[in-house]
Formats: sequence, structure tokens, C-alpha cells
Amino acid sequence: MIIVPIKEGENIERALKKFKRKFEKTGAIREMRARKNFEKPSVKKRAARMKAIYVQHLKLQDEQ
Repeated sequence: MIIVPIKEGENIERALKKFKRKFEKTGAIREMRARKNFEKPSVKKRAARMKAIYVQHLKLQDEQ
């Protein structure tokens, strides 16, 4: 449960902004979307491997 302490006289808009920021950091939306569509572990591993190759390629290009 996310708790956002509000000081007396604080604007509700500011409190909502704090809440949204905390909610974003928990990763609840990201996890919910990931659970919505099942992805095989082998597919996850392949995607992670492809991303690592891409990042490594970008780093090599920056060095040159």
C-alpha cells in the first residue's frame, strides 16, 4: 500500500504528483502488463540476449 503524507495546507495536486511518482517506482503497471500476456522463459532469455548484444554493439560504436 502506498502512503503519501500530506502536510497541512499542501496542494492536492502536489500530493497526487507524489502518489503517481511512488506508484511508478513500484513497477505495478509494468508487472501487470507483463502478466497479462504469458511469455515463455526461453523467449524472455532470447530477448534479454538480443538486448545485451544490441547494447554491446552501441558501446563498441561509441568507442570508435
